[in-house]
Formats: sequence, C-alpha cells, structure tokens
Amino acid sequence: MSGKIKIVLAGNPNTGKTSLFNTLTGLNQKVGNYPGITVEKKQGEFKVTDSLKATLIDLPGAYSLHPSTLDEEVAVNILKEKEGPFFPDLVIVVTDVENLKRNLFLYTQIKDLGLPTILAINMLDKAKKKGIDINKEELEKKLKTKIALISSADRTGINELKNLIVNYKELSTEPCYTETKNIVDERATTEKLKQQRDAIKRHLFINELLANNYTRKSDKQKKEVRSLLDKIFIHNVWGYFIFFGLMLLIFQALFSWSALPMDLIDEFFAGLSEKTRAALPPGNFTELLANGVIPGVGGVVIFVPQIAFLFLFISFLEESGYMSRAVFLMDKVMRPFGLSGKSVVPLVSGTACAVPAILATRNIEGWKERLITILVTPLTTCSARLPVYIMIISIVIPEKKLLGGYLNTQGLSLGILYLLGFASAIFLAYIFHKTLKERGKTFFIAEMPDYKVPLPKNILINVFEKTKVFVLQAGKIIVAISIVLWALASFGPGDDFNNAEQIVKQENPQLTEVEIEAKVEAKKLESSYIGKLGQFIEPAIKPLGYDWKIGIALITSFAAREVFIGSLATIYSVGTDEELTIKEKMKSEINPDTGKPIYNLATGISLLLFYAFALQCMSTVAVVKRETNGWKWPLIQMFIMTGAAYIVSLIAYQILK
Repeated sequence: MSGKIKIVLAGNPNTGKTSLFNTLTGLNQKVGNYPGITVEKKQGEFKVTDSLKATLIDLPGAYSLHPSTLDEEVAVNILKEKEGPFFPDLVIVVTDVENLKRNLFLYTQIKDLGLPTILAINMLDKAKKKGIDINKEELEKKLKTKIALISSADRTGINELKNLIVNYKELSTEPCYTETKNIVDERATTEKLKQQRDAIKRHLFINELLANNYTRKSDKQKKEVRSLLDKIFIHNVWGYFIFFGLMLLIFQALFSWSALPMDLIDEFFAGLSEKTRAALPPGNFTELLANGVIPGVGGVVIFVPQIAFLFLFISFLEESGYMSRAVFLMDKVMRPFGLSGKSVVPLVSGTACAVPAILATRNIEGWKERLITILVTPLTTCSARLPVYIMIISIVIPEKKLLGGYLNTQGLSLGILYLLGFASAIFLAYIFHKTLKERGKTFFIAEMPDYKVPLPKNILINVFEKTKVFVLQAGKIIVAISIVLWALASFGPGDDFNNAEQIVKQENPQLTEVEIEAKVEAKKLESSYIGKLGQFIEPAIKPLGYDWKIGIALITSFAAREVFIGSLATIYSVGTDEELTIKEKMKSEINPDTGKPIYNLATGISLLLFYAFALQCMSTVAVVKRETNGWKWPLIQMFIMTGAAYIVSLIAYQILK
C-alpha cells in the first residue's frame, strides 16, 4: 500500500494507549483541541512503510460507547461521524493483557460499527512474568479480527502491528459477539434496560470466550507486594505524610536543581541584549529588539528549567501508579467540602495549567460537584504562577538552610504558597457546597493500576511536549506584549517627554553626564504613554506596595500570569545600556519616596499573595465561560478571586511595611 491513512487509538484508561502512541509517533506529535470542542486532542504522524504514512489520533479514554462523560461522548462522535474530519480508516483498540475481560467490552462495541479494527493486547512483558497464556488464533477467529501481541515498553510486536496496518483492508468488519441465551426479561422496553440487557449479553460472550482461551497462573507474590505498598501509600496517617512530603521535596528540587541553568539563561539574555545593541546600527528597530523583544522572551525562557522539572515530577508520579493512590487518598479529605476524589484529578492537574484541569472536570457526572470543581481549580498553583513565585521569592526571601541543609527557606516558601492555594480552593469549595442547591450526588470509583517503573521515553516526551506548549503559547503573547510595551514606553506626549534632557539639565545642573543620562531616561519613561497609564492606576495599587511599573505588569499579566516578569523586564530595559539580568534590574529598583528598594519583604509578600488568589488568566476565564455556558459563573469567580487577592495583599503589606 501507499499513500496516507487515518488511524485512531481507542481503549480504556490505563491500558498503555499513550505509551503506544508515543512509541509509534515519537516527537512527531502535537496537542490541540477538537474543532468546536474544548477537549484535548493528541495527534501524531508515523511511517508504516516507506510508502505508507499514517495520521494517528489518540482518543480520550473510554469504557463504553454509551457515554456517561463528555470525553466518552467525543470518542463516540468521532467513531460514528462518517463525514467528520477525524473519521478513521482503521481503529486500533488497545487492551491490557491483565485486564482483558474488562477491556474487551469496548472492543465488541467498536466492532459493531463496521470499522476495520485491530486488537492490540499490550504489556506482553507482564504476561510472561505472570504466567498468562493466550490462545491467539482462537481469539482472532472468535473476535473476527487480527491481534497484535505487543509491549510498548520494549517495542515487542510493533513491527507485527505495522504489518497488520498495511493489510487493514483485509480485516473483517462484521460484529464479533454472538447472541447468548437470554437471561433478561424480554418485557423490558425502556432504553436504560435495553442498555443493561446488551451489556449482560456482551459480558457473557466475553466470559465464555476467555474461559477457554485465556489462562493465568497465580500471582500471589506480586499481589502481596502491591498490597504492602498500598498499606503504606494509602494509609490513613502515613499516606498523608508521604503525599505532603513528596510535594515538599518537589518544591525544594525546583529551586535547588534549576538554580544553575536559570542563572545561565538569565545571563545569556542580558548579554544578548547588549550584543544586539552593539552590533546593529542605532535606531528604533535595534531598541525594539534589545529592549523589547529579547528581555520579554528572556522573561519566559528563564523559567523553562522549573517548568520542565515540575512536569518531570508529575509525569513520574502518574507513570508509577502513585497518582491514582493520591487521588484515592484525598477523596476522604474532599467529601466534607462537597467534592470527591474525581475532583482531585483537576485540582492536581491545575498545578500544570488550569485550562486542561477545568476540561478534566468533564469526567465528573454531578452538576454541583463539577461546577464547584471548575470554580475552585484556578486557585491551585499553576505553572504560570511559578515564574512570578520563583523570581519574587529569590529576591525578598533570604536563603537559609534548614534541617541540616535538606531544606531551605526559599523552597519552604514555595511549598507554603502551593499549600495556600490548595487550602483556599478547599475553603471556597466548602462555601459553594453550603450555598449551591443540590442537583444529585455522584460516587467516586477509582481504578488502581499496578505499580510500575516509569518508562523514561514516556516521561521525556511528556516533559518535552508540555514544556514546548508552555514556551510557544507564552512566547507568542510575550512577543506581542513586549512590542506594545516597548512602543508605549519609548514614545510619549508633550514637552516632558520630548524635552526631557533639557528639563533635567535645568533642574540638576550639578550632576555629571552619566547621572544626567540616567535622570533623562527615567524622566522619559515616566512621561511616556505607559508611564501616564501607570500613574493613572497607581493610586489604586499603592496601598498594596506597588508602583506604576508593577501596575502595568499586573494589567498585562491578565493575558497570562507569566507575562508579569517579561513585562517588567521590558519596562526596566527601556533606556538603559547596562548589561544587567532581570533579577538584578528588579533588585536595583528604588522607591523614589523612601529611597529604599521597591522589592522589599512587604511588597514581595503582597505580590506573592496577590498572585496566589487573583484570576490573572484570560484563557481560564474563557474556558470557564464555555464550560458553564455563560458569563455568570466566570464573572462571579473573577469577582471573588480578584477581591480576595486585593484584600489579602493590602492587609499583608500594611502589617509588614
């Protein structure tokens, strides 16, 4: 065969579907949303043969084609809409060799759709260790398909799978399961009972099929090890100590491991600005590059090490099977606040980004529980807040060793901010739980995957993809805002801006040329368009300890929280020839009223608290509006979070100043 075909990967959660997707596509993949639907879509390309290429689409995990969640509804629509843009030429249903009985239920439903379908039985490496024996030939005959026995962990069976893909047109498109003896009352006429009757028949077919073609030796030792680990990790007391200990360890590592690459990146961009200014002829374009674009982009790239390490830790916990235990453990904590373990998944996902975390609430069936989770998820500390936290903490919190050097004050401060975000989300959830009307209850059912050693390839691909998305999405906004900020800071109205040098010399005749030059640049910046705008809003933010420059950064960071540092980098760079890093520029800022540094402890704590509570992200507002079908809830959410941010920051600054 030659040409290009569309393939979708379908299957239950935790079957290794993502591992197979990564194995086939490598880094040749992208993440987006289905057209008109805010559900994440993973799509990749790979070569089946030299002449045949395939577009591979990883469907959201589903247990059935009778959807109970929005993710399952997306999977069903793609498989049934023949005119849709993602309707496949071939479906690969991925199953776990240890849970074949449960996984085959979805396979039998997909086979009914009349699509060419391959059954990929994954984790073959486990089958050998656990004494699982499969009669492949008989299963192929009964299921009316071809079966690939694979292990995405070590690439076993991948070539066999590709050979089956090449010959996909030869696959049978007939339904596979046969009618079994009816054990359900035929008088049942409601649609709900007809689904139940169908499910019973399918399970009977699968049970009979596997009874003769699937054998498994006792795995007592493995079960004992898993049971022992579960007794530790989900213990009523020690489980919580382990969970919060791991979180604290992660926050500490974010500072310790990323310090060197951060400093190198900061110095690189500072030097790049200076070299650009020296290499290019004087003029607006050079100033735009040296003082606008480069510092702005540098304000985001500097935080790539922390972001990468954050995703590294989260991916490790998910791949190892621990995250499912943490979700189960926290279900007990969530219940009194009107949430459940299902709410923990979005809350934990919110440490990466609130937008996909809010989309993850689609797995929550109850209206009230889902709405509460949507409203409180932005309070959990996302990766976009991390650049602000890291920079402010490194400036205003002295680094002191604790517990014999295993902890330091900066890592502990970061951990406290994460804990504060989570605690405030729980508190707000309790308020909503008591005030919103009940519309039904949901029950938490968690699937506990086996503990396993994470695959380095899966972790690295996940870290690369998530970090790339962070940099590219933030980078587009940063470049655009940096250009606008530079323009507003480089031009201004009236004599104060146009005659700044003459005014300064008249007012300060005793100053040296170097001092006059610095005064002129400061005068121009204050008299520029951005200076006028900043001074207009300054009375509202001055009680929080902020000057007009911080105020501008607050406004621009509504586009994305991480823009805060990039905006300050651009503002502080305009009119200076000094080769200073972003951190050095922030440290050197002086309050003209007090003669002391702007970024002192009081202002720093005030800023940290403001970003801990404020809803500084228009993407989050947009997705909440979409998921709640209106502006009512996002406006309530914004009012509560922004109001809380202002009040808490005001109190903190007034106490500490």
